[in-house]
Amino acid sequence: MRDSPQIDEETGLRRLMRSPEARLDEAVGLTAAIDLDIVHAGIVNVDPPRPATLMGTGKVEELAAIRAETDAELVIVDHALTPVQQRNLEKELKAKVLDRTGLILEIFGRRARTREGVLQVDLAHLNYQKGRLVRSWTHLERQRGGAGFLGGPGETQIEADRRALQEKIIKLKRELERVQRTRELHRAKRKKIPFPVVAIVGYTNAGKSTLFNHLTGAEVLAQDMLFATLDPTLRRVILPSGTKIILSDTVGFISNLPTHLIAAFRATLEEVVEADLILHVRDIADADSNAQADDVRHILSDLGIDASDEQRVVEVWNKVDLLDETARDALAESTAGSKRAHAPVPISAVTGEGLDRLVEVIESRISGQLELFDVLIEPGQLNLIDWIYRNGNVLEREDREDGSIALTLSMPVANRQMLERRISGEN
Repeated sequence: MRDSPQIDEETGLRRLMRSPEARLDEAVGLTAAIDLDIVHAGIVNVDPPRPATLMGTGKVEELAAIRAETDAELVIVDHALTPVQQRNLEKELKAKVLDRTGLILEIFGRRARTREGVLQVDLAHLNYQKGRLVRSWTHLERQRGGAGFLGGPGETQIEADRRALQEKIIKLKRELERVQRTRELHRAKRKKIPFPVVAIVGYTNAGKSTLFNHLTGAEVLAQDMLFATLDPTLRRVILPSGTKIILSDTVGFISNLPTHLIAAFRATLEEVVEADLILHVRDIADADSNAQADDVRHILSDLGIDASDEQRVVEVWNKVDLLDETARDALAESTAGSKRAHAPVPISAVTGEGLDRLVEVIESRISGQLELFDVLIEPGQLNLIDWIYRNGNVLEREDREDGSIALTLSMPVANRQMLERRISGEN
């Protein structure tokens, strides 16, 4: 779709726009993510949008002819459609029509693996369907085995459908609340032994999971596919200095992310909100990298995170291995550390190039949250030694003749306070 420039509702400023060709490529990629065969793809001018069908009559007729010629079962419009627009297009095209929101919901339905992820997607599906209440195409529902789109036998069933939807929404919210309470308990448990949390965010397919795997040695699914992973993954990582951190891989962001999904996944995204450090991974080889980065910053802002805070947010420019020599030289010059204190970190998560530098940056940012101090453990407090090794970094150790142990430690502030309470006998 070729439409009017986007204006940020809060700031009133124009947001960076990707080219129509790039948007079409992304839409094709989203469609391929759920294994659909694409028989035709094209760009449509929408200026101004028509209330009844979004696009003009001539274009609708042209698409109807293409649909009939190709015998396509589904038409995907990479734009938000009102219920009226969707129904009218389905009548004119004689096929099921899915808009951008519906397509992303279907992808998320296929990708969700954890109980919380499945519940969040199903809840978003139901909220999306509340305003539509029409018979929907069921092929995707059968494919992914989830709740899918609801349907009814006709207009006479709208009230029954609405009641059924509301009952399912209430039930899902209750189930989701129970699962989220469990997540909150896990988060509270981690806070009792507070390691710094480093969250990886970025536009979908920027290489977040590949970077996560390289840093942790994990085997999270990493493919050249939009939304290859959905559920967040957390792993403990020990940095070269001995500093222990929790690394979190999150769902990929995307432009025009449906509000239903932002609301449904807010609990999951709290892992990002509460992170001590955020790695914003960008596909620097993508021609629309700047526009994608702008979309990520906008979503971070919606979550209450200041994306311009260079002390907390580190830009990681991934996929430098895909750049030609001229582009790599220009990139190296623009990210020279001597010119910018918080310069982006160029890396290749596939080849490992630049990862040593990235780890150094992570350590330097985290170290600002650590305290270096000396402590003497008396003979009667040696039971604390195991706790100290598990919750801090022992830089120096001296075992004295009287049985006491002198330690030089590096710890998060909260851990130091906890240790001091234990030494004083408060807990």
